[in-house]
Amino acid sequence: MPHQHCRPHALGPPPSTDPSSLTAFPPPPSPTPSPAQLASPAAAPAPPPAAATGAVLAHSAPIPDDWKNRQVRGIDFNDFAGRDVTVSALVKGMERIGFQATNLSKACQLIDEMRTWRDPETSAPATIFLGYTSNLVSSGLRETIRYLVQHKHVSAIVTTAGGVEEDIIKCLAPTYLGAFSLDGATLRSQGLNRIGNLLVPNNNYCSFEDWVMPILDRMLSEQQASQNDPSIPPEEKLVWSPSTVIARLGKEINNEDSILYWAWKNDIPIFCPALTDGSLGDMLYFHTFRASPQRLVLDIVADIRKINTIAVRAKAAGMIILGGGVIKHHIANACLMRNGAEWAVMVNVAGEFDGSDAGARPDEAVSWGKIKPAGRGGRGMVKVYAEATIAFPIIVAATWARPQRREEEDGEDERQKQQLKSESGGDDRVGGLKNGESKRPAHGFGAL
Repeated sequence: MPHQHCRPHALGPPPSTDPSSLTAFPPPPSPTPSPAQLASPAAAPAPPPAAATGAVLAHSAPIPDDWKNRQVRGIDFNDFAGRDVTVSALVKGMERIGFQATNLSKACQLIDEMRTWRDPETSAPATIFLGYTSNLVSSGLRETIRYLVQHKHVSAIVTTAGGVEEDIIKCLAPTYLGAFSLDGATLRSQGLNRIGNLLVPNNNYCSFEDWVMPILDRMLSEQQASQNDPSIPPEEKLVWSPSTVIARLGKEINNEDSILYWAWKNDIPIFCPALTDGSLGDMLYFHTFRASPQRLVLDIVADIRKINTIAVRAKAAGMIILGGGVIKHHIANACLMRNGAEWAVMVNVAGEFDGSDAGARPDEAVSWGKIKPAGRGGRGMVKVYAEATIAFPIIVAATWARPQRREEEDGEDERQKQQLKSESGGDDRVGGLKNGESKRPAHGFGAL
């Protein structure tokens, strides 16, 4: 017979509406029972108030059958006895842990979808936009980003000025580990700049100035020669844009440790709408005095046309955004031009309570038409509330860097190359590169 506490309160007496009767405990017994009380049979215990029983033991709605695959369960490391736990297995096991572990696992699933998707008519891959802030290039996450660009896993990049210059500066001199607690005034007196728990000697920026100024001189000279050449039509005269400046820096650094180098080599455009907001902006400022009265001109309109055109022409689009601010919105706004991206993965620690773009959840971008909702072409979106230097290496290890996935992609790449060769009439160049020079065909956005 079930315990009376588990009976629905509807079967018992109706709850009293008298506030004085809604007490959590029955009246206490007399402290000293009388002889008559001791001699009488024990009275039945008073039941708890019906209102409390109904509140605490309210019945659940029936559990849907499809919830069987949503039961919370963590990783049982006994399953890995005697063998190593792979990153892929770890991330798979995080799927039903809950909280940000579940979101991280979903991020990996969405990235695997966007990177393996092919257009059913043309077999064209999805266009993947990658955005990251400068602090991530200052950190060791730079090598992870460089890996993605080196192997053509992304189609276009948006970063900040620091994301450009810090990559170049690291080719010239190292950044060092420090501590978050180091005193700012002391560091300033020692010529050391702190980025979180990283230290950048100010001499690194002096080396950057020595390296970049002659390049700016040559770029100005090329600009002036083009503008003054009457044989060049007006629409073909050289005007630099932030993305073409960045490509030139990648070519000039000629260092395989560099993100910019591989972006230039693989024809992956890097957009930086805030190019002057950093050390590179300082150098451009100083160069105006060095080159006066001539001046290097940068055309930001050319770049907004270029990134928006990439989005519009995409068969499908995915966004991977590490951080927030301009890099997040610039990608999202480009995808607005195609009525939203199909996939979106965001990684940052910002909350939405202040209305900032960095803190906004993906669903806010849906309201602006920047991410497609489910049922209208959207294939998935997630925000991982985590610090990117922790989360993103795990994501990359579980997706792009998986050995099995690399083998699958190599086979897919070869099929795409043969198709492109056939369509081009047998030319053995793919996106300006000979077959064998790179495993994946170039995206070919340089002419946009």
